[in-house]
Amino acid sequence: MLTTERLVLRPFRAADAPVLSAYRSDPAVARYQGWEAPYPLEAADAFVAGLDGRDPRAEGWFQYAVERTADGVLVGDVGVNRHDEGRQAEIGFTLAAAHQGQGYGAEAVRRVVHFLLAEEGLHRVHASVDGRNERSARLLERVGFRREGLERQSQWWKGEWTDDLRYAVLASEWSSFLAGS
Repeated sequence: MLTTERLVLRPFRAADAPVLSAYRSDPAVARYQGWEAPYPLEAADAFVAGLDGRDPRAEGWFQYAVERTADGVLVGDVGVNRHDEGRQAEIGFTLAAAHQGQGYGAEAVRRVVHFLLAEEGLHRVHASVDGRNERSARLLERVGFRREGLERQSQWWKGEWTDDLRYAVLASEWSSFLAGS
């Protein structure tokens, strides 16, 4: 479990499935993600069950539920895919539409990246963003990621060619970013 001033990042629970299904069913939330809306409750149940007992430090994907501390409301999730024998990780994040624009995404991503780089000692964390998803690109830049590249029309995504933006931050850059913030 990871905490911030306003959030708790924790493993998903079976009781989270209806909220997960609801925000993943929002077409605006699903637009740049790897699932289609609507996202049925059965799919959310299976997703949460598949995470049960998963070690967040093991290679592969782990999904943190992002819960608001003040009232226990599930506002979204942050996924971490550890690879390269645990030396690197990819991250992804999703926030329910009602909770976007309030800084929760940046707060959650910043905490996960700090955990991975400063506490766990990973070398690098990276993210891939649909080129049309300007809000997510700005969030990554705001929390210390640098844009490494643009792959023009490299992804066939939901019936159209899209650009893929690549972002990353190294452990050495992270400490410098924190010192300057």
